[in-house]
Amino acid sequence: MSQDFDFTSYNNIKRLSEDELTALWGKYLNNRSDKNSRDALIVQYIYLIRYVVGRVKVTLPSTISLEDIAGYGVEGLINAIERYTPQKNTRFETYALIRIRGAILDKIRSQDFLPRSVRQKIKIIKEAQEYLKQKLGRTPTSKEIAEQTDMDPEKVNQLLSEDVVITSIYDKKGSTEDSVEIIDTIQDTHKLNPQENAEEKNIKQELERALQRLPERERIIMVLYYQENMTLKEIGETISMSESRVCQLHAQGIMKLKNILSESRSRRMKQSIVA
Repeated sequence: MSQDFDFTSYNNIKRLSEDELTALWGKYLNNRSDKNSRDALIVQYIYLIRYVVGRVKVTLPSTISLEDIAGYGVEGLINAIERYTPQKNTRFETYALIRIRGAILDKIRSQDFLPRSVRQKIKIIKEAQEYLKQKLGRTPTSKEIAEQTDMDPEKVNQLLSEDVVITSIYDKKGSTEDSVEIIDTIQDTHKLNPQENAEEKNIKQELERALQRLPERERIIMVLYYQENMTLKEIGETISMSESRVCQLHAQGIMKLKNILSESRSRRMKQSIVA
C-alpha cells in the first residue's frame, strides 16, 4: 500500500461490520504474508492516523509538512498490524495509536527539518541567551536577547519556537549500559497499595470484557472518548459521523456497559452464594 494515502478519500471507505472485521483479522493472522488482507486492515484503521496527525501537528514547526507526518503514521500503522497479537488482551486501537504516535515522533526526532541558516540563527540566540543569563543573574527577556543579537523581539520568539526538541519517555538517561529509560525515573504520586492495585486490575479486566461485547462503532467511540480524550465533535469528524449521532451512540454504549457490568456482578454474587 502506498504511504501517500489521501485522507480526503476516507469518507468513501466502506467500513466493515464487526463480524467482517473479525473475519478479516482472522484471515490475516492465519497468514501474515497475505498483503491484501494487511492492506484491507490498513484501510479500515486509517482513521487512527488522521487522529494522531491532528494531535501532534499543532506542536511541531511549520517546516514539517502534514504529508510527511501522515506518511510516518502509515509506517506506524503497518508496523502495528504486523506485530499485533490478540492473545495479549490489548485492543488493537489502543496498541496502534501508541505505535503510530511513536513512529511519527521517532522519525521527526531523527531528522532536522530546519534550514542550516535558521539553525545558525538559533545557535546565536541561545549563545546570547546564556551570556545574558550569566551577566544578569536571571533569564533574559526576548527584548534583551534581541538587542544583544540585533534582531527583532518577534523574530527571536519565532526562531525559538521553531527549535523543537522532541523527547521520548523511552529515551535513556545517559549513554552507559546501566542507563535507565526516562519513564522509569518518573515518580508515580498516585501509586496504589497491593490490594488497591489488585482491585483496580479486576475492574479494568471486567471493563475490557464488557467493551468487547459492544458493537464496533460504540466500542470505538468509547475508546476515543475516554482513553484518547477526544470530544464528541472530534470523534464525529474522525469517523465521519454527525456529533448528534456520536452522542446518541455514546449514550447507548454507556447504558449497555452498565447492563453488562450489572449482569456480570450479579452472576458473580450468585456464584459466591452457591459456593
